[in-house]
Amino acid sequence: MKREDIIKPENLVYRRTPVLTDNVMHYCPGCGHGLIHRLIAEVIEEMEIQDNTLAVAPVGCSVLAYNYFDVDCVEAAHGRAPALATAMKRLRPDQFVFTYQGDGDLAAIGTAETIHACNRGENIVMIFVNNGIYGMTGGQMAPTTLEGMKTSTSPYGRETDLMGNPLRITELLAQLPGTYYVTRQAVYTPALVRKCKKAIRTAFENQKLNKGTSFIEVVSNCNSGWKLTPVKSNEWLEENMLPKYPLGDIKVPEK
Repeated sequence: MKREDIIKPENLVYRRTPVLTDNVMHYCPGCGHGLIHRLIAEVIEEMEIQDNTLAVAPVGCSVLAYNYFDVDCVEAAHGRAPALATAMKRLRPDQFVFTYQGDGDLAAIGTAETIHACNRGENIVMIFVNNGIYGMTGGQMAPTTLEGMKTSTSPYGRETDLMGNPLRITELLAQLPGTYYVTRQAVYTPALVRKCKKAIRTAFENQKLNKGTSFIEVVSNCNSGWKLTPVKSNEWLEENMLPKYPLGDIKVPEK
């Protein structure tokens, strides 16, 4: 039997979306970034908007996102992705514009840009990966680091009386009049992967409506920063991250 007879469309179970390049990803084994990349790329392919999509990646674990998405992608200064996406969408309102940011970028140095873009209701998609730590730069404490969680800059655990409380920026953004759709998802089980993809698709579809900002937080792991195996880091995420960052829709359009 010839190979082409085996790999027929009706026999195809999975294929790599062409919206992802062939470059090998630099993410640590077990990291959620690769899965989230795939979901975004699949949504872009299914919506047939590859030639009309603009991505913005700032500093952080996502700094090399332009190597993996086969769409026009612009690199932003640390924390400034929402400001750059605002300019891109206003100049090219016909394009689908999204930012891809981590917690150290979006919820720390980029807090002002994040809040003001959402408050203005910029018609963009913001995808926020929350792993509770600065993953790329050495595992320092982030705004989303949990109380008591040990990092390289909080070796005895986060002390809230000294370092403040973990920032639930997604709930904060949901209060702003400019946000249209705000949700928190995860990708550590197959069922959650499907839910996250549905949320991403909803966010991209919302851009057609010009109703405001769609914001998706994805609670993910950082097995290297957490000093855990991929399996153990997923267990730790479920036991520790989700009580503070519960999954589900936080703000949905009124029907």
